[in-house]
Amino acid sequence: MKNIFNGFALAISMLTIIPFFKIHNFYKGINGYGVMFYPLVGFILGLILWTIYSVLSLYISSFHLGIIIFAILVLLTGALHIDGFSDTIDGFYVSKDKALKVMKDSHVGGMGMIITATFLILKASSLANFEAFYLLPIILMLSRLNAVLAIYLYPYISQNGMATLAKEELTKSQIFITILYSIVLTFIFGGTILLVGSLLVLFILKYFFIKRYGGFSGDIYGFTIEVTELILLNIILFGILT
Repeated sequence: MKNIFNGFALAISMLTIIPFFKIHNFYKGINGYGVMFYPLVGFILGLILWTIYSVLSLYISSFHLGIIIFAILVLLTGALHIDGFSDTIDGFYVSKDKALKVMKDSHVGGMGMIITATFLILKASSLANFEAFYLLPIILMLSRLNAVLAIYLYPYISQNGMATLAKEELTKSQIFITILYSIVLTFIFGGTILLVGSLLVLFILKYFFIKRYGGFSGDIYGFTIEVTELILLNIILFGILT
């Protein structure tokens, strides 16, 4: 039970800046549990944002409130996934043999900045025009489920980091529990099409990154989360869900 609690605390610490249950020690036994809770953390973040929207929608225009929700999401996640997105973009503009070195560089390249800024504008616009905020918990959950599935199913191309420990410790029962609660919550909220869409995104990204690099890295997990979120938001905006 202690490992389960510490795993949840680790997931909160890794994916948010929420100042509770802070834990940064990746000691043996909790890393698999930490990854198991990634989608749940996304669901909780979505609930927080949905609640904020529900309260403030009485006083602020929906467009401006959507921008505020976008800003809060960036702040709550500490821009962690956006950083991974920009690093991954930088890797696209160099040869394969140099890409991983470029992605590890703490400095963001010119194309990384331009594409990331463009991406953030698209995401902010998506949330500004979004209405089905009750589905935001599912969107944030499924995007993190994609990262969990990538950790479990596909090769990890770095030699160290939490994902190395996670792949070693993430068990079949833990991944089963993760998939089960994600599916149950998705069905409860009526987001079956979102589940199908997120899995399609993962399949396409898997094909691309395994072909280019032979697997995934921490930055690519962040890239996967961000791209999945944007696409799922637009599945709803384009009316595909209905």
